[in-house]
Amino acid sequence: MEIERKFLVDHDAWERVSKPKGQSVIQAYLTNEVEKTIRLRVKGNEAFITIKGKQSGISRPEYEYPIPVNEAQEMIQLFANSTISKTRYEIVVDQHTWEVDVFHDKLNGLILAEIELTSEDEEFTLPPWVTKEVSEDPNYLNAQLIHLPSWSGKN
Repeated sequence: MEIERKFLVDHDAWERVSKPKGQSVIQAYLTNEVEKTIRLRVKGNEAFITIKGKQSGISRPEYEYPIPVNEAQEMIQLFANSTISKTRYEIVVDQHTWEVDVFHDKLNGLILAEIELTSEDEEFTLPPWVTKEVSEDPNYLNAQLIHLPSWSGKN
């Protein structure tokens, strides 16, 4: 079960954050429905296929498996209509790791931060660079963002 909270990121505050080197991420969907998604992700020199079920609040079933990078790239070319390109930064705040995605190409300007939790009521520290929570807003799911022709929102 994936339990995840998602937040918009303040661009100016993010620029001032001391951060590690980010990893390039390419993501595509083989199935993209409300009830389930099947996603391919190439992250650096690793690749994964992920199956996610319907979201309920901030939780949903998730199964993720490593696959060979060349096969993931081939499946993306053969079966995916579009991709998402982003740079992922992993930032540790207290005992939690925040994954901050800086989107590129058609989603340029969007920055989202996610934190995975062990329970829906788990406490955590909000870093100063996060703003509005969008955990339950389906418009901020990557599975929805991939359909946008461009990013017109403002963090």
